[in-house]
Amino acid sequence: MIRDIEKELYKVLRNEATRHQINRIATESSDKIWDLLKQYPHITRIAEEVRKIKEESLEKLEELIEEAKLNIEKNKGAVYFARDAEEARRIIADIIGSDKIIIKAKSMATEEIELNEYLEKLGKEVWETDLGMFLVQILEERPSHPIAPAIHLTKEMIIEGLRKIGIKLSIDSSPEEIALAVREFLRKKIFSADVGVSGANALAADTGSIILVENESNIRLVTSVPKKHIALVPVDKIVPTLEDAFKVAIVQAAYDGLYPPTYISVITGPSSTADIEHKRVYGAQGPKELHVILLDNGRLKGARDQDFKQILRCIRCGRCVFECPVYQTIGYGYGYKNFNGPMGVVWLYVLGYREEAGYLSTLCTHAGNCKEVCPVKIDLPSLITKIKNEYIKKIVSG
Repeated sequence: MIRDIEKELYKVLRNEATRHQINRIATESSDKIWDLLKQYPHITRIAEEVRKIKEESLEKLEELIEEAKLNIEKNKGAVYFARDAEEARRIIADIIGSDKIIIKAKSMATEEIELNEYLEKLGKEVWETDLGMFLVQILEERPSHPIAPAIHLTKEMIIEGLRKIGIKLSIDSSPEEIALAVREFLRKKIFSADVGVSGANALAADTGSIILVENESNIRLVTSVPKKHIALVPVDKIVPTLEDAFKVAIVQAAYDGLYPPTYISVITGPSSTADIEHKRVYGAQGPKELHVILLDNGRLKGARDQDFKQILRCIRCGRCVFECPVYQTIGYGYGYKNFNGPMGVVWLYVLGYREEAGYLSTLCTHAGNCKEVCPVKIDLPSLITKIKNEYIKKIVSG
């Protein structure tokens, strides 16, 4: 809603410390990424390959969905197709059943469908395990960046929030001390959890494999400790081959400035062993069940739009967000729900939030930075202009 956007926008504008912090981090991150790409020039070559992979994938997206479904099932995973957020939530709730404790890896798709709120209303105990998302959760904020969701939070805000849930810290605690205290708190939740929920950086249609990139190792715990693993995968994440999926993961990590990533995981079906007479048995040390939910929620319709289908190439690296002068000035005030910056405006439009996207498009200064730095060459300025023109015409016509 427009009123919600304005409320958050004014909240950020009144908080000088938050705006200064976001500007500093965005600028520092931008410099770091430029240096990284100079150090590893092969990344830009792989990024160009990823652009082509994503373009080709969109041309045969429905075919890839069917191939992915067959191969997930072939490898003993259960697969579902969710047309919208409501259906995705219902499927996840049915899979969870009577289980109580849910741990989550960072997933913007689960934010998109407002999964946490839904599960909590069902009486479930839900915990984010990514440090940034955990901080956002306990402070009842929303993510300020697709990869770095808590960059708008100052250390003082973080310490105050952690104290409220019983984590003992002094006002001058260091980042290292904060991270250690959260580790100890979350480990108790992780090892008592019934269900782990993740997203995916990419999904390979030819093998049904999920690729996940991280640095904290929380994703490995979320996807290996509980008895059930649920992966919510937007259909635009599907690419033809496992090789393609690895390339997407590498480029996403690099263009966020976190390269090389500490961990890249490949998950193909539930855990298994073949150590007894070389016969594969499912349900070893990891989850006994893998459930993959392929989420549409407007993406297939978007893939048929000749102008806007290019946003489905997006790999959620968030580079355009850091480079945007509007975001650098007002941070997550330039956004709605979990969608921020230039990519957020266009995603909102494609996923059906036309009025919200239109309002946010009027804040765009059309600097063009977002287009210049996008690894998959999405013409964000052109798309935002189309959204703005449509929005203004609607206002003028009454």
